[in-house]
Parts: sequence; structure tokens; C-alpha cells
Amino acid sequence: MRILGLDVGQKRIGVAISDELGIIAQPLTTVNQGKMEEVVESLRILVKKYDVGEIVVGLPRHMNGRLGREGEEIVSFGKELQKKLGVPVVFWDERLSTVAAEKTLLEGDTSRYRRRKVIDRVAANWILGGYLERRKKKEGFQKD
Repeated sequence: MRILGLDVGQKRIGVAISDELGIIAQPLTTVNQGKMEEVVESLRILVKKYDVGEIVVGLPRHMNGRLGREGEEIVSFGKELQKKLGVPVVFWDERLSTVAAEKTLLEGDTSRYRRRKVIDRVAANWILGGYLERRKKKEGFQKD
């Protein structure tokens, strides 16, 4: 079973995918924000193509851990996705994922133009990667 990771932004949704064992995450694509039906259909195609059994949605929180307006909107979005796609949706704290993705791209000497094109999917990869690491530790695949 593969797991899809999403970094939901106002203009685009970054998408990452796990391998079949749920161990490794890799950036996949971006989906343009628009009407909910169009977004759901784009994600439905990916869910079917990659046989996705779970979706991890990055949940933006304030640094004190509280949800703001944007976080509440993401929770509503995730619940709607679960309902329409029939795939379990879990939320993962995404604080600083975009900052980490930006740092990774800068360290790789990625041009500003290229960074702008890939930042969302790299952030989704950070979200999914963090979730997979936690899952491995929880399931005992890795010693603490």
C-alpha cells in the first residue's frame, strides 16, 4: 500500500508518494488549486494509479501548537477528501516543512526559478517523510 503526502497551499498542492512498503517518500507532482471537484478528481486519478491506501495532509499550526484559520480549513479539506475518495486521511504537523524544503533546495544550488516550480512537492515530501519515519519507529522497524 502506498501513502500519498499533500502540502496544501492556496495556489497549489504539492504531492509526494511513498514506495509500496511505506518506507521511502519521493516528490511526485503538484495539483493546481481550483474548484474542489477538480482537485478531488486530480487526486482520485493519483490514488487509483498508485493504489494509495492512506493520505497524509500537512496541517499548519502556529508555533505554539494551536490551529489557526488556515489549519481549520485544511482539516475541512482533509475530511472532504476522505469522504469523496474513500481513503483514510491523517494529518501531520507541517510546521517549518516549507522552510526545510527551501533550505534543501538552496543547499542543492537550485535556481530561484526551479525552486518556485518544485517547492510544493518537496514540502509534501518532507511531510510524508516525517510521517513515515514516525510510523517506522512506532511499528518497531527502527530502534529509537
